[in-house]
Amino acid sequence: MVGDQPKDIEVQIKDLIVKHISNPNSIILAVTAANTDMATSEALKVAREVDPDGRRTLAVVTKLDLMDAGTDAMDVLMGRVIPVKLGLIGVVNRSQLDINNKKTVADAIRDEYAFLQKKYPSLANRNGTKYLARTLNRLLMHHIRDCLPELKTRINVLAAQYQSLLSSYGEPVEDQSSTLLQLITKFAAEYCHTIEGTAKYIETTELCGGARICYIFHETFGRTLESVDPLGGLTTIDVLTAIRNATGPRPALFVPEVSFELLVKRQVKRLEDPSLRCVELVHEEMQRIIQHCSNYSTQELLRFPKLHDAIVEVVTSLLRKRLPVTNEMVHNLVAIELAYINTKHPDFADACGLMNNNIEEQRRNRMRELPSSVPREKVTEHTQLFHCAFDLLNCYKDCFFTAPSEDFYILQQRYKPYAAGGGPQGDQDGGTGNWRGMLKKGDEGMGGDRSMLQTSNPASPQRGHAVNLLDVPVPVSRKLSSREQRDCEVIERLIKSYFLIVRKNIQDSVPKAVMHFLVNHVKDSLQSELVGQLYKAGLLDDLLTESEDMAQRRNEAADMLKGLNTISHVCSMNHKQLMNMYLWNGRSDTNSLQMVGN
Repeated sequence: MVGDQPKDIEVQIKDLIVKHISNPNSIILAVTAANTDMATSEALKVAREVDPDGRRTLAVVTKLDLMDAGTDAMDVLMGRVIPVKLGLIGVVNRSQLDINNKKTVADAIRDEYAFLQKKYPSLANRNGTKYLARTLNRLLMHHIRDCLPELKTRINVLAAQYQSLLSSYGEPVEDQSSTLLQLITKFAAEYCHTIEGTAKYIETTELCGGARICYIFHETFGRTLESVDPLGGLTTIDVLTAIRNATGPRPALFVPEVSFELLVKRQVKRLEDPSLRCVELVHEEMQRIIQHCSNYSTQELLRFPKLHDAIVEVVTSLLRKRLPVTNEMVHNLVAIELAYINTKHPDFADACGLMNNNIEEQRRNRMRELPSSVPREKVTEHTQLFHCAFDLLNCYKDCFFTAPSEDFYILQQRYKPYAAGGGPQGDQDGGTGNWRGMLKKGDEGMGGDRSMLQTSNPASPQRGHAVNLLDVPVPVSRKLSSREQRDCEVIERLIKSYFLIVRKNIQDSVPKAVMHFLVNHVKDSLQSELVGQLYKAGLLDDLLTESEDMAQRRNEAADMLKGLNTISHVCSMNHKQLMNMYLWNGRSDTNSLQMVGN
């Protein structure tokens, strides 16, 4: 440390030098004294750190006239000691005595040339200050020619970046009313364009705006509805219970329609939750569009954080007000389907027709299986009635017997021939000439069986005897009779067929309702809502208040852009113009040499 210099002056100087010579576009001028050891030269050491191959280094050897007697710098000047690619030049500068005596530069160059001719005659033309100036002129011109295209490209890119940055900061606000209306209009337009898919900035990493709404309608909502099982949560016992509850105290010969309507409403009601979830997903996406427009489409809103927050609040409030209206409409769509079960729907009528054809085909198959001894006219007259009686018998055995017993099998065998289409002898009717005689004959034959039922011990259900139903809990699951199973299958098929019709209607009508009551309504009323809420004289000063550092960043960007434009103009000159501006023009004065060094 010398005088008032800081303690780390050496480190500061080295850092400053390294900062400049580390630039790959710079030429390194490594100056070292001839009367010192070249191996320990600090200038050459620093140059090797950033330019190990010596491609950008030009070595200058000074104080050739101060070397010890009997020594010379021939090996150094021949390039045998210092490996550099741009060359090595020796010079003789003015001494301090010469400067004190006011020796001119021209005289110093003349004396230098005389010294070189005397000491190094073979190398005199390739050394000296004048040769150094010409060499630097040539190197710098070639270097500029090589680096200029890349420099132009970098400058243009930086200028474009700063121009865009300055545009995002905007000009200082002069007309507050016009600026506020312009920002509101642009935000509303960008919001609508994002929904319609015509926005300037389109996301490439994820679905956004209208595309995501479309995905919600046709992928998320559609697949969710398709995953709803028409008979989900509905067991066969539930169907059978509904059928029996719909008949009341009277056993029914046909499946009651009320049971179908009750069960199908229960299944259709399950479509309401997915529909409301669809509305919620669209509402969330409409909320996300606000942030998308703020970040990408209208960056000048970042200048005015209070205006940005106010716009977000207005749009959020508008979406919040439309959400209950849309939910109510979706709820009504499901309620409409529940209000009237249209069994005359063409698709449902076709399904019923196919089912009736299937039942009729099963009946024909049973008739084909009748014994050939049974007359067909008897079958035509009595088959359906005896089928009904036999089915009722199968149904009652589940009510009056805890398990199949001998009593049941006796009754079943006695009525089985009639259930097949005739009497025990095929065409006999028990002496009455009609089916009532057969039933009467059957009743007389059951006298012993009824007495058996009345005298059975209710405490012995495991032996197959009848018990009091009031003392036995209703079974949760059991094997269904053929008629019960057939009735349940009919109801389940009808429920499934009608459920698919309603699901198709809901899948079509819910997206339409969401678009009308939520999406389109927000698009149409967004700008008027923003203007009505924000375009007020008392709010102008507050809403258009810039952030604290915005003005400073704008000024910095403007200064940088101005400097880049100046550099770009300089780079557009030809090589000769650049040389005339920055290079030594042949005058041997200190200012020219200083310009060359810079």
